[in-house]
Amino acid sequence: MTTTTAATADAPGRSFRPLAGVLTATAVSVTGTRVSAIALPWFVLATTGSATMTGLVAFAEMAPYVAVKALTGPLVDRLGPRVVSWTTDAVSAVAAGLVPLLHARGLLPFWVLLVMVAVIGAMRGPGDLAKSVMVPEAADHARVPMERATGLSGVTERLASTIGPAVGGGLVALIGPLAGLAVNAVTFALGSLIIAVALPRGMGRSAVPATAADEPSVGSGVASGMGSGVASDGGGQPAGYWRMFREGFTFLRSEPLLLTVIVMIGITNLIDAGFTTVLVPVWARESGNGPAAIGLASAVMGATAVVGSLIAAAVASRLPRRTVFFTGFLLCGAPRFLVLALDAPMWLVLTVFAIGGFGAGFLNPILGAVLFERVPRHLLGRVHALGDSLSWAGIPLGGLVAGAAVAMVGLIPSLIVGGALYFATTTLAGLRPEWREMDRRRGLVGPAGRTGGTGHAGGPAGAAVEPAPVRSS
Repeated sequence: MTTTTAATADAPGRSFRPLAGVLTATAVSVTGTRVSAIALPWFVLATTGSATMTGLVAFAEMAPYVAVKALTGPLVDRLGPRVVSWTTDAVSAVAAGLVPLLHARGLLPFWVLLVMVAVIGAMRGPGDLAKSVMVPEAADHARVPMERATGLSGVTERLASTIGPAVGGGLVALIGPLAGLAVNAVTFALGSLIIAVALPRGMGRSAVPATAADEPSVGSGVASGMGSGVASDGGGQPAGYWRMFREGFTFLRSEPLLLTVIVMIGITNLIDAGFTTVLVPVWARESGNGPAAIGLASAVMGATAVVGSLIAAAVASRLPRRTVFFTGFLLCGAPRFLVLALDAPMWLVLTVFAIGGFGAGFLNPILGAVLFERVPRHLLGRVHALGDSLSWAGIPLGGLVAGAAVAMVGLIPSLIVGGALYFATTTLAGLRPEWREMDRRRGLVGPAGRTGGTGHAGGPAGAAVEPAPVRSS
């Protein structure tokens, strides 16, 4: 017997427009971010020559990203993710555009750059959260299985992660890093416009219970009913911010699997952040390969990640999640660090990155499906915000740690230690019993706590992603 979610059953007809809008805006946003991920570190290295200052800029962006994202979950649930997404992207576009403009006029001392980067990070946090939260409702409108929707989201992110580095590396090599920063500003503006125009007003608002009486018990794992409108304290007044925040925290604390995932991804994201923002740019400079090599390696990894995500979107619902998940991490983790440490020829570097990208393509679709199955729809903003922020908490420190490590012991020892820690983290974490839960709730949906006979979207990650309460960055 086929069952569908409430959102799907109430819809007048199948519509792909919301899903296409969310995916397109995500693609534009990720592309710009990946361009900036090459342009900004290279700009700092070129103007300061300091790996430590490069790490400091990464910290200035990611610390506000994580902190603000953690606190904006209740606001996303109350205001609606559509509004939050287009407004934060608009602010980010202004801040990103000021960087090349101020530099061209000689008005960009280092502390001003840190401020601009911090503003971008603070806006990106809730903006990325809002786009992720809209995926399950968009999947409802399109009437597609949740793993397929998260797989398509993963494909979109990975494809953008392929195009972005290629564009960024080419722009930096041919024109200079400021061109890449200008492109980042344009993509923020375009993403804001897409969300504002393509998505229905109030996207995501219908998933919030109308009153306290309608709310499922927090910590039950699956919601028992759904209402509409905004959260209430039971007397007709909207629930307070801290009550909404506490409900998300209480639910997350009751989920051992999600907590275990957060800890593991938090460690790997910290290591990945140092690798991407410091170790790879320093390798490119010391090896003589230059910024084009960064873009080429990232583009190759992104291209094979797209293939992995496409396969995940097509067949992940029939694969053993736990096995595929840890195999993906085995391929995409330590080998990247070791191949750079060995000063291998470029063809071998690209081969290792290509294999790693294929494995990485499976990660976020699996994480996203697990999240959307286990979290009630009306709590998605809060739980996703907390989970993402906790799992990304180490990212601001990644650049600082990597920069300090390079300054103290050099590039090669830093790469070897980073790869060893990555391997140990992903291997040891897989031995914990909580991971068995990955395959035990397949087909359950967060909003109504029931199974969909045909796998229709029902209740949603990523990095993230480079996206789950946690995402591989």
